[in-house]
Amino acid sequence: MSTAGVHEYTADLIVRRRGTPAEGVVALDLVHADGEELPRWQPGAHIDLILADGLTRQYSLCGDPLDSTTWRVAVLLEPNSRGGSQHVHDKLNEGDPVRVRGPRNHFPLVDASRYRFVAGGIGITPIMAMAENVQRAGGDWSLLYGGRTRGSMAFADDLADRYPDRVTIWPQDEHGLLDLDALLGEPEEGTLVYCCGPEALLNAVEERCARWPEGSLHIERFAAKRPAALQDATALDRFEVVCQRSGITLEVHSGDSILELVEAAGVPITTSCYEGVCGSCKAKVLEGVPEHLDSVLKAPDKEAGDMILCVSRSRTTRLVLDL
Repeated sequence: MSTAGVHEYTADLIVRRRGTPAEGVVALDLVHADGEELPRWQPGAHIDLILADGLTRQYSLCGDPLDSTTWRVAVLLEPNSRGGSQHVHDKLNEGDPVRVRGPRNHFPLVDASRYRFVAGGIGITPIMAMAENVQRAGGDWSLLYGGRTRGSMAFADDLADRYPDRVTIWPQDEHGLLDLDALLGEPEEGTLVYCCGPEALLNAVEERCARWPEGSLHIERFAAKRPAALQDATALDRFEVVCQRSGITLEVHSGDSILELVEAAGVPITTSCYEGVCGSCKAKVLEGVPEHLDSVLKAPDKEAGDMILCVSRSRTTRLVLDL
């Protein structure tokens, strides 16, 4: 993880409150020890937790954006954890310090007449703040929330109690798979669909929304979606990257990560996930054509010349970056 020369809000907070909203899920309320205000955020935003041994993990903010003194995250203990969720569950208790960075938002809530929210498992975290924001504004919305069991679904009872006419809780062991055809089978004019959850759910929602107007579906992935081989075919095995402001030229070969080469050369850049999902290592392309292999950038970002360095490559023999 590198942040040298890159200015982004970073602070040492403490865990004011720790709770267990579901089986295998820990919720942390993070505050300044002296009660200092934190940067404002909007629904869909996430922060980095900078943990021990160089671990940096991204977690969606799921508290109240109007509370300027507290950031809340909820962390699922992943069975195949690379150490981040295990550290949070085992090491972070009330009163403990934790370094944070952010917030960032690559999953913003766009104005619409109506919203259909779909969440699976811990994917409820960014969706909660969105639903509550729309409710506060008097908007039209519904939430279909699925999980393996009722006990594994964080905040399910609270959401159902507060919004009984808008929230449908759908445990798989009680009802089977989510009935996406009933919810998304027919496009709805003026309606946006927001979805976060496991890859199988995201793929199923993408399939149902294929006939919806372009821009109707907004999704957030917790792991990078690997492109099909044909999508990948235009990327070159070998190309040159020029960091214009730093005056450094790098040779990139098959198997190299642009980001890791840029870091090794001492070029200032923020890094975090190394998987193409957090957006930390975004850079501006000044010349050349990138091959976008991330799960963060939307079409307008790509058209504006943005690129995620950790996973993406080049379609041209030379890429010039504003670094």
